[in-house]
Amino acid sequence: MALDGIVTRSIVHELQICVGGRINKIHQPTSNDLVIQLRSNGGNHRLLLSANPTYPRVHFTEQSYPNPLEAPMFCMLLRKHCESGTIEAVSQVGMERIIHFDIRQRDELGDVSLKRIVVELMGRHSNIILLDSATGTQLDGIHHVTPSISSYRIVMPGFSYTTPPQQNKQNPLEVTKDQFLNAFQTASDNDQLNGWLVENFSGLSPLIAHEIQFRASKLNHEAEANNQWSAFDNAMSDVREHRYCPNSGENNKGKSVFSALMLTSLQGEVKTYDTISHCLEDYYGDKALRDTVKQKTSDLLRYLHNELNKNIKKLSRLDEDISEAEDAERYRIWGELLLPSLHTIRKGDKFVELINYYDEDQKTEKIPLDPLLTPSENAQRYFKKYNKFKNSLAVIDEQMTLTKEEISYMKGLLQQLSFATLSDIDEIREELIQQGYLRERGKKNKKKKKSDRPTLHIYTSSEGIEIYVGKNNLQNEYVTNKLGNPNDTWLHTKDIPGSHVLIRSSSFGDDTLNEAAQLAAYFSQAKESSSVPVDCTLIRYVRKPSGAKPGFVIYDHQRTLFVTPNEQLIKSMPNTVKNG
Repeated sequence: MALDGIVTRSIVHELQICVGGRINKIHQPTSNDLVIQLRSNGGNHRLLLSANPTYPRVHFTEQSYPNPLEAPMFCMLLRKHCESGTIEAVSQVGMERIIHFDIRQRDELGDVSLKRIVVELMGRHSNIILLDSATGTQLDGIHHVTPSISSYRIVMPGFSYTTPPQQNKQNPLEVTKDQFLNAFQTASDNDQLNGWLVENFSGLSPLIAHEIQFRASKLNHEAEANNQWSAFDNAMSDVREHRYCPNSGENNKGKSVFSALMLTSLQGEVKTYDTISHCLEDYYGDKALRDTVKQKTSDLLRYLHNELNKNIKKLSRLDEDISEAEDAERYRIWGELLLPSLHTIRKGDKFVELINYYDEDQKTEKIPLDPLLTPSENAQRYFKKYNKFKNSLAVIDEQMTLTKEEISYMKGLLQQLSFATLSDIDEIREELIQQGYLRERGKKNKKKKKSDRPTLHIYTSSEGIEIYVGKNNLQNEYVTNKLGNPNDTWLHTKDIPGSHVLIRSSSFGDDTLNEAAQLAAYFSQAKESSSVPVDCTLIRYVRKPSGAKPGFVIYDHQRTLFVTPNEQLIKSMPNTVKNG
């Protein structure tokens, strides 16, 4: 993985500004992640600790993470032992992907207690563990490892902490030239030059090993060993002296990678960062968020797709019913033609040909008969069919309208889930519970207050005007029906599921209007399209029909703009997330 011992060392170096800092708040937005808010060196910082099995990392973050109403047990334990505490040291274990946070805090009795947070960044084995520094006893871990999972080390409260298995590799920052050349010679004798750097030195990923060998290939020493040593020593000198240059790009296989050292072997454009935290946030941020959102929405997506498919099939059946019902008039005519001709028909006949006096040309009509029924019963059968379909037409029309509304509603929710943040997902789930689609998970004593407001996504235009975007139906309802003033401008994609967008000002320029239209088009089902129609009108002309589903409105006095969604423009717009 790209996050190796060198990246870990650069992170720890950057985190030294936390030493002496005070921990103000701790919350756990997901089962893998912790967010620690602290104050140090006269500034506030937000630190992310993640034991995500796919995207483990530690760095400062500027992203907003939801704070669950009920904190998980591990979070509660950290608050008890670490909140209001002082960070005394941040250190790395050798060149391994293990970081220690030593924290001093006064307990309930006023006595000083020392705790250690151990962050192990080891792929699917990643973990965050809280230890009692004095005894080395584990107070708990964000992921439990029971004896049935591992007999080597157990991560459970009350057990002594055991470090991950040692790999017995040399520390690349301490190795001498003779030791390096000896390892190189051994590898060349065994014909294992491809991975020999990774196998012999701790903290080196295949990415860095490839970079060192790429640099070595550019040197012109007589001996290959000397080329390798020069490239290796130059790279390790940068690491020893903390001369980092965080960067990212694509390797020769087209895979996106990053490093704390400058990667001269990258293909194409290379992006550089001023800090390793900015690099990690840019590289992992969206990937980790989308992965977490995907996991959290898997059951909702499955449910919504099932409901959508069910309603599409229902609509197809209703189309068949309405086609058959439209033949009701024909059944009446057949019944009328049969009545005066009953004496010409015998029981057992499968059809009869009669002149259709209702037709201008008076053509002969071939009428199917049920051979098991009498002529009179056949006539009555057609009158019953006529009455049945005549009465059902109104019901079918109503059912078709409701089914089309359901399909539109489900498509809208699926579109909203594609943009949803973690807090947005909870609101969509709450909406489905309120509408009776889902049952509430367990009965909790702590009920959500009616005064609770949904999350608000606020963008700032280039003219400094606030633009509010609803990313689910609860947010749409709040933005349109609660926040909007009569003379505020409201935007929505024309006949396409999407977000309600509100410009909270009666005075703004064309740039703000265009940027609001961009937001409406981008956060809609037409995100990948060009020339997307976006309607805009004043809030005074927007209303919700009685009994309509959440987020559904009708409007008039609109004018239509055509825009092509520009993702770069959306990402460059300043935005904040807050509770309404």
